[in-house]
Amino acid sequence: MSHTCFDVQIADGIAHIIMNRPEKRNAMIAEFWTELPVIVRDIDENAKARVIVLSSTGPVFCAGIDIGMFQNDIGGTQDKNHPQYGAQFYTQVKRLQASLSTLEDCRIPVLVAIQGGCYGGGVDLITACDMRYGTEDSFITIYEINVGMTADVGTFPRILNHMSEGIVRELAYTGRKMGAQECKERGLYNEVYPDQESMLDAVMKTAREIASKPPLAVYGCKRAITYSRDHSTADALDNIAVWNMSMLIPVEMMEAMMSGKQKRTGNFQDLPKIKSKMS
Repeated sequence: MSHTCFDVQIADGIAHIIMNRPEKRNAMIAEFWTELPVIVRDIDENAKARVIVLSSTGPVFCAGIDIGMFQNDIGGTQDKNHPQYGAQFYTQVKRLQASLSTLEDCRIPVLVAIQGGCYGGGVDLITACDMRYGTEDSFITIYEINVGMTADVGTFPRILNHMSEGIVRELAYTGRKMGAQECKERGLYNEVYPDQESMLDAVMKTAREIASKPPLAVYGCKRAITYSRDHSTADALDNIAVWNMSMLIPVEMMEAMMSGKQKRTGNFQDLPKIKSKMS
């Protein structure tokens, strides 16, 4: 299947989703928001891969939301006095939020590789991923303040899990660029690399390592970490106990231990496909 905003390559348990509009600085046009959740859900629900790597093309990772969407899609009518304006705007923003949340909600880890600038909606995008890597020339900017907006598609509830409140407020109020090394020091980036080639080589190596682990256990980790982030310690402890009570598979544990001891690749079951319709 061809897409307007993405190329998708799947091999060796890794799905590589590539943003492919470098001539437009990979701005997030209307098709971006419809294509991304379809791609991610297809990979996840049909168990096509064990890991997703998200990367981009050209000198800019993502220029953020295409400004034309505000004229065409966001809010329907541009008359703020129109009785339907607020409801239409709210519905559209919720749709954009849900599109990025598919990255967080899917069962498999999502690793993102960032080169060059990551503006506005691009920050919403990368904060919804599990792990972030950047080139030395990369930077983020919560750019919305520079166009008279408040970021509303996911940055604030997620970036606060990585940086202190004061730093997030500074970025939000000023729109300043935060470079790669500071992103790593503040906890947003996992690692920084000299260039995109070396970054992608390293990210793919990490992805292969994850893909070699028992998929159900990886899914359990992703779910438990996200749940723990959003709940109390007591709730999180109970949740993981119930999860393992339901999902722990002794044969997979034995295979993990034996393959490690024998220094071979483990033979693990893929996640089950998700049936979208009642059969």
